[in-house]
Amino acid sequence: MSFAKAAAVGCLILALAVPASAQAPAVPDPLDPDAVLLEELVVTAIDKGPAWWRVSDADTTVYVLGAPGVLPKGQAWDQTVLERRLNGASTVILPFNSVSVSLLSVPGLALQWLRLKGKPMEERLSGDIRRRFVAAREAAGQPAKRYAYKNELLVGLILVGDYRDSVKLTAADPGKSVARMAKARKIKTESRSLSLGPILGQATRMGAAAQRACLEDALDEVEAGPAGARRAGAAWADGDVRGALNQERGYERCLASVPGALNLDARFKAEQVAAIERALAKPGHAVAVVQLRPLLSQGGVLDRLQAKGFEVKTPGEP
Repeated sequence: MSFAKAAAVGCLILALAVPASAQAPAVPDPLDPDAVLLEELVVTAIDKGPAWWRVSDADTTVYVLGAPGVLPKGQAWDQTVLERRLNGASTVILPFNSVSVSLLSVPGLALQWLRLKGKPMEERLSGDIRRRFVAAREAAGQPAKRYAYKNELLVGLILVGDYRDSVKLTAADPGKSVARMAKARKIKTESRSLSLGPILGQATRMGAAAQRACLEDALDEVEAGPAGARRAGAAWADGDVRGALNQERGYERCLASVPGALNLDARFKAEQVAAIERALAKPGHAVAVVQLRPLLSQGGVLDRLQAKGFEVKTPGEP
């Protein structure tokens, strides 16, 4: 596997393992750090457009825009509130979903990826799973040789990425739009990149049953089609937080089982909390963009900030 393709797979692992989506089950899931939402924070916005939360101390407010895990490309949304809050902002904290991948960061990783090359995945499958895979591959508009790897989790990752591209779903927005607007106003921005090398190394060693479960979850997502993501995107644009969270997350929960994924998730949340704390140390106001589910989950970004004594207000409060 080339460095570029490894980086792309790494980015998809992060986008799938930590994103916002779906309704929470009633009890915590030890393999899904964002399974349980803090219901008191899941509030419909009273302002026009997407929902904002506010984190404050005595002399500073950080306005936090919740961002979906994926949005339809070109999703329209009212930017009036964003424009108002960018005026005079000391800094803009962009979504912490940037990653770096170095095949040299884990001993033997490059050789492991090379060993995963093989005949097309569908030639390794049989029965109904093969039929489903071929249909999903064709729906994504890709040839069989695109998936010439032995590892079913890896193939599932690539398939989901190809499918999302084919139906024009993106994980780049709204962060990309906010970054562009901040740059135009010459506002300082902050983002973070963490290495996924160790995660990629662990992913190559997952057992056959875990790999098959992830491949089946990938097929479920393709078969479900883009309608759910489109409805969630429209709900997000209208400030309907619960609707924005209402997507299936089987594949996300599957990837959370990769050894090291939970530690990576915890690091990202800690980094996001620290960035907001730094912004709160400066009088005035700042803007942050955080993925919805890590923002609102038990043990998530807002939960951690409340535990530190900061005041948190919901989108339903004036």
